[in-house]
Amino acid sequence: MHVEAQTIVLLSGGMDSAACAHYLQRNGHTVCGLFVDYGQKAAGPEERAVEQVGTLLGIQISRLKVLSPQSYGCGEIPGRNAFLIFSALMTFGHDKPSAIAMGIHGGTPYYDCSPAFVESISRLVSEYTDGRTRVIAPFVDWVKQEVFEYCAEAKIPIELTYSCEAGEVPPCGSCVSCRDRGMLSCLS
Repeated sequence: MHVEAQTIVLLSGGMDSAACAHYLQRNGHTVCGLFVDYGQKAAGPEERAVEQVGTLLGIQISRLKVLSPQSYGCGEIPGRNAFLIFSALMTFGHDKPSAIAMGIHGGTPYYDCSPAFVESISRLVSEYTDGRTRVIAPFVDWVKQEVFEYCAEAKIPIELTYSCEAGEVPPCGSCVSCRDRGMLSCLS
């Protein structure tokens, strides 16, 4: 397997991005994380979870806060993953990372969680960086259950992660992310 010089993992605090960072480390990538507060209601609990995941994996975490007149809550946020990827490119572009990684997985209806999105956005990022940087999503063909099973096999403590779009503590239990975790019996 080709080893990356530096891989920036977009960390949300959830199990998918934690698993992605672990998976890439396990496969020889030098990983650092980026947490973006773009005005999401869950920013506080997400950032705390990112800190815990960073400590667990021994990776450096950078933070970016974007001021927005909107507060983003439950449901799809059109353009979010593209925004996060380009935020990483703007933040780390001078360091010439070889990859920007996301823990997105299959089984969702969102375009920005699809193989077509990953291929398209990776091509754009590659063009912006003269081929130095690409976008990778190692779980894009996995379903949530497979990511959960990877976490269990890798002994990634799910209780350190946070996934509630409403930003509630304890989690609301009714948003899409909470329902996903509830089906896996790991709501927290």
